[in-house]
Amino acid sequence: MEKELIINASLHETRVALLENGVLAELFIERGIDENIVGSIYKGKIQRVLPGMQAAFVEIGLEKAAFLYVDDVLHTENLNLETEDFIDQFDDPEADESFIESGAELKEEEREKDFEIQHVLTQGQDIVVQVSKGPVGSKGARVTTHISIPGRYLVLMPTIDHIGVSRRIGDAEERDRLRKLLENGRNNNYGFILRTAAEGVDDDALLREMNFLEKLWKSVVEKNRVKEAPACLHKDLSVTLRAVRDLLTHEVNKVVIDIKDGYKAVKNFLKKHMVDFPVEVDLFQGKEPIFDAYNIEGDIQRALKNKVWLKSGGYIIIEHTEALVAIDVNTGRYVGKHNFEETILKTNLEAVKEIAYQTRLRNLCGIIIIDFIDMENTSNQERVFNALKDALKKDKTKTYVLPMTDLGLIQMTRKRERKELNKTLCEPCPYCEGRGFLNSGKTICYNIVRDVKRKSVDMTGESFTIRCNTEIAELLHGEESKVFNIIEEFIQKPVVVYPVASYHREQFDIVENLRTPYSL
Repeated sequence: MEKELIINASLHETRVALLENGVLAELFIERGIDENIVGSIYKGKIQRVLPGMQAAFVEIGLEKAAFLYVDDVLHTENLNLETEDFIDQFDDPEADESFIESGAELKEEEREKDFEIQHVLTQGQDIVVQVSKGPVGSKGARVTTHISIPGRYLVLMPTIDHIGVSRRIGDAEERDRLRKLLENGRNNNYGFILRTAAEGVDDDALLREMNFLEKLWKSVVEKNRVKEAPACLHKDLSVTLRAVRDLLTHEVNKVVIDIKDGYKAVKNFLKKHMVDFPVEVDLFQGKEPIFDAYNIEGDIQRALKNKVWLKSGGYIIIEHTEALVAIDVNTGRYVGKHNFEETILKTNLEAVKEIAYQTRLRNLCGIIIIDFIDMENTSNQERVFNALKDALKKDKTKTYVLPMTDLGLIQMTRKRERKELNKTLCEPCPYCEGRGFLNSGKTICYNIVRDVKRKSVDMTGESFTIRCNTEIAELLHGEESKVFNIIEEFIQKPVVVYPVASYHREQFDIVENLRTPYSL
């Protein structure tokens, strides 16, 4: 499979597109005002401890206080890292898996918590935390004290003494080589995870990165010693360099970027951190925008629509709710060739591939419920379930899929690591306020009737003026003119409709006139 990274960089926004065989597979967007802070390390101050929730709010210098749950707290008396040998004091280590592809498996007893948050944290205490989830909506960032600093091949975890190897490295001899190399080469009792990209990499490159990450952590400790809370101690790479670090595999053969400074930064990063990695880096110099040249803009717009057509004529509907994402599969225009069960199976199997693709492209996260078309044959249900699991293997983000229920539903979860695409590019409609629907014209007209009747009881004026949206005014003068007869018969007073172009479709006012409208 041919893969390319296409980078559109500007002062206000950077967009990174991963193309697989010329098709947009993943999209990363970072804007100046919405800078991604996941992975950044802060010296914070405990703002408030909540024993009832076993959580605390931490002031880290952002608009909203960060949220720290008890399971993300190291059991130590020295969370502010005032000494460089603080690692020896950790007696309850746990790896943070936010940057680990499949990570270290710690023993269950090591994960057990035998303390309550109010016994470890106090209000006003300094604490070093790392952002594991960025702010979403009205919620602040989620933070952890289990620090993880990712490199190209390794993830440094200075708060534990553990070496793990990605499960995606299947060769037993290679796993053993990598583990022994780190065990013998590390200078401190820091934990490390060997990422999938480390497979086949020579010893010198791995040791260089290990030393680089250790020095980086020491600089964090030193900044923590001299800075007052709240303060940022370490920021992760820009979205461009993160994409180069995390997405470049041996299948990616080209990086194309449209800004000279970004081109130089990528070249320098590859030279410094990925010396032996063969990849072509090109500076795009075309006249049209780079995303237009690679037909990416159209794919982005299609990824914001809730209906996605399948090649057969069927389609899927993707709906976002507060609690979950619902995906519905429909046969649409597809009528099949042989029998109904075969038609349904083919539609469901085609939908599986599109759902896996859209989930990855749109970065759908949290709970996802998929309503497949009902199948009577149990073996067909199993076939669709297995096809979905296989299709999701391309996705690096962790997913968990449950078998299909008797109602034809598949429940799955996908780890939330960044904003969903629609939340990055869109905002709630100011008209429907997120409902997805507006009252029909008739409904609004009848609401006006009821409101006039309601207000006329206490009004003593000689007439009424209805101020409403232009479209509704036209309805009241035309198709729904009978409304006037109903109102005037009831209140025995004249009514005037006054169109206001700036009014929301559902907005209207009823004004009492002391004189009749004919004398105005």
